[in-house]
Amino acid sequence: MSFQALVLAGSRGGIDPVADYAGVSHKGLIVLGGETLLTRVLRALDQAGATRIGVSTSDIALVEALAGVAKASPLPAAGGPSQSVHDGASIMGTPLLVTTVDHALLQPEWITEFLAKAPADCDFAVLMAPEAVVRAAAPETKRTYWRFKDGGYSGCNLFLLRNETALNAVAFWRKAESLRKQPWKIAALLGPVMLGRYVLGLMTIDETLERLGRAAGVKAAIVRSSYGLAAVDVDKPSDLDLVRTIIER
Repeated sequence: MSFQALVLAGSRGGIDPVADYAGVSHKGLIVLGGETLLTRVLRALDQAGATRIGVSTSDIALVEALAGVAKASPLPAAGGPSQSVHDGASIMGTPLLVTTVDHALLQPEWITEFLAKAPADCDFAVLMAPEAVVRAAAPETKRTYWRFKDGGYSGCNLFLLRNETALNAVAFWRKAESLRKQPWKIAALLGPVMLGRYVLGLMTIDETLERLGRAAGVKAAIVRSSYGLAAVDVDKPSDLDLVRTIIER
């Protein structure tokens, strides 16, 4: 299956603790198994069938690392991930698969499964892994799990914008991102009924995504990953140590 992909490799500014821990200027330049994170992600996307890959970054070293790389080209990063996705989709068009440069263990089969399982009639899809699947694959990992009536789930940093309508979800995300220091306003975006049902554990993950999509003006869908390691990225130094261990063994 052929597709276009966008890799988020921007920065919120300041010193990145993971890059600093690894002794490099950017997370994408961390070397694991003899390859940088950037190279590992690009290879997985290429092997999964990506025909064109945009890398959203303003880091000069990453831009230089892309020189001569087939299919991949840099795109200017915005001030936050949601705006970078919006800008990337505006340049590249849809459908568009979105992932992150710190998805160190990314494998082609995770991508192909996600694209195959994403409902054909959805505008926006997100890949998540059930807690039991994550714990079976990496019992030592410490993930953040969203709790629902049907169990816990962890995000896998893979999103599908199937069409232009999906940009409504990105706009909703951008609005929520701008309010991240005012959680009561984010709650207001969801409405008291939905918020109350979620807090009380009355909503399944499918119902939650459907309602969130409706609030954003899209048809949204959850895809459950069969691969627990898909939920393991490199957000903090301990994640990097874990990923090194997994790759070495």
